[in-house]
Amino acid sequence: MANLFCVALVFLFAQGCLSATFTLTNNCGYTVWPGVLSNAGSPALATTGFVLEPGQSKALNAPAAWSGRLWGRTLCSADSAGKFSCGTGDCASGKVECSGGGAATPATLAEFTLGGGGGGGGMDYYDVSLVDGYNLPMLVAPQGVGGCGSAGCVADLNGLCPSELKVVARTGDNGGGESVACKSACEAFGAAQYCCSGAYSNPNTCKPSSYSQFFKNACPKAYSYAYDDATSTFTCAAANYLITFCPSSNTTSTQKSSGQNPNANVGMPATDGLPSNGDGGMVFLGDGYDFSVASSVVARATASLAAPALSLLIL
Repeated sequence: MANLFCVALVFLFAQGCLSATFTLTNNCGYTVWPGVLSNAGSPALATTGFVLEPGQSKALNAPAAWSGRLWGRTLCSADSAGKFSCGTGDCASGKVECSGGGAATPATLAEFTLGGGGGGGGMDYYDVSLVDGYNLPMLVAPQGVGGCGSAGCVADLNGLCPSELKVVARTGDNGGGESVACKSACEAFGAAQYCCSGAYSNPNTCKPSSYSQFFKNACPKAYSYAYDDATSTFTCAAANYLITFCPSSNTTSTQKSSGQNPNANVGMPATDGLPSNGDGGMVFLGDGYDFSVASSVVARATASLAAPALSLLIL
């Protein structure tokens, strides 16, 4: 009886210590630097940031009741002083490890609450969120169990992004550039109806906008705005999770879209009744990104451009 009790105790201990394995895979034609942020009260995972070259994968073990988010950073490099930064999804740590820093918007986020977050029920809750904008395609697929749905956005939205939401990396002074991210309407305009704040801080008053519908049309299994729960939150039990950047075989070696999702812009107005910001609404990434040490990223960002170096400006 004592031996049986010990075996049961060891089993329960193992189950409690290791809840799930996240396997992150880079299917993009360019380098991605995943970032990891644990929610308050959840322990940090073995790493909070690392590099994935095209085709590479890395497994991370997460303890029971862990909650947090994972995302991909792009256009990353270190400057002459060794300070690391990224054009999209930067966590402002100055290093590859994010060390408690979250993703700068806009960024595609994979969000998890394992085992119900310790609140009972034992179910995992997961989603891919575009509420804070989009920077690259991502898919979360449960592994080792049946009947659990995949969450994510497999579409390349950067080229299709409305101009007033678009973030562009520009080369030199000739005005050429590449769309590298797509902001949320909340970030672009700061209006309460887009941010679900103030008088719009509940699901009865904060409704889908034409901008959130742009994201939803292209990515029906991803969060498009704060109260998009019904079609965007997924549950599973006792699963591991495969998180794939650029899951679609149509993803090219650049972040530009080639019109893979013709329905994404259906119903989109030019400005949705609000003034656009900056030069045609586009935001241009600023100085401080040294791409000379990230040759694979530079090749991606400048493949179709004649300028020898990437100069990024804020307008």
